[in-house]
Amino acid sequence: MVKTKRNDPCPCGSGKKYKKCHGSSSPPAGQAAPASGGRSLVSSLLSPSTALRTRPRRRRAPILSAGERDGMRAAGKFNAHLLDLVRERIGPGVKLVDLDDFVREYTQDAGHIPACLGYKGYPKSSCTSVNEVVCHGIPDEYELQPGDIVNVDLTSIVDGWHGDQSETFLIGECSEEARGVTQCAFDCLYAGIEAIGPGSRVIEIGEAIVEIAHERGYSVVEMFQGHGIGKTFHTDPGVPHYPEPRAANSILEPGMCFTIEPM
Repeated sequence: MVKTKRNDPCPCGSGKKYKKCHGSSSPPAGQAAPASGGRSLVSSLLSPSTALRTRPRRRRAPILSAGERDGMRAAGKFNAHLLDLVRERIGPGVKLVDLDDFVREYTQDAGHIPACLGYKGYPKSSCTSVNEVVCHGIPDEYELQPGDIVNVDLTSIVDGWHGDQSETFLIGECSEEARGVTQCAFDCLYAGIEAIGPGSRVIEIGEAIVEIAHERGYSVVEMFQGHGIGKTFHTDPGVPHYPEPRAANSILEPGMCFTIEPM
C-alpha cells in the first residue's frame, strides 16, 4: 500500500505540501489498490485529477481554440491508430512487456512521445490491466491466457498534445461474466458521451453511466475518474463516473476536452 504522507509534495503538482493542499480536508489520495500475478496498480503516481477523494479545486478548465482542437485531433488520431496496431498483435501467449515494447518503439519511431513513460516515475509506456486489475497495471512478463480480459491504456504526445484512449480486449474464449462486464463498460462510455453537449453539467455523465451499470447488476468504480486533457496530461474538468454532487457545479463549455473512462 503506497500512501502520500502529510509532508510530501502534493501529487496535484501545486508545489505545496500535501497537508496544506489536498490533504487538508480529505483522505490521502493515490493509494494503490491490490493486484495479483506480479501486476500492480500505480494510482500513487497519477495526478489527483484521476482520483476522487480530493477537495474541490477552483481552477477553470482550459478552453481550446479551433487550432488547438486540431492539435488534439491529430494526437487522438495517432493514438487511436496505435491502439489499432496493438489490437492486431494481442492474443494468447503474448507477453505484456512485449506489447509495451512495441508501443514505445512505434511511438518513438514516429517522432512522438509515449506520455506514460517516466510520468511521475512510471516505468513503462502503456498500462495493461488484466482481469481483476481495475486500471494502471504495469506491463510485465505475464503471458496472456485464453479467458483473460486486458485493458490497454495508451497516451501519446504529438506536437505537445496528448491523445489518450484505452480498450478492453477479450483473449480467446471468455466467460459470459467477462463479456458482460466488458460490454457494460463499453455501453456506459457511449451513454456518457450521448448524455452531454454544450452547457451540460458534468454530473449528467455519471448519472447516465450509473443508470446502465445498475440496470445490469454492476457497480461503478468511484476511486478513479475521467479528466481534462490537452497540453497537460491531467487537468480540469474532473469527470466522475457516478453522480458526485460537486460535479453538478461543473459546466461543459465549447472548447473543453476531456476523457470519459467508466470502470
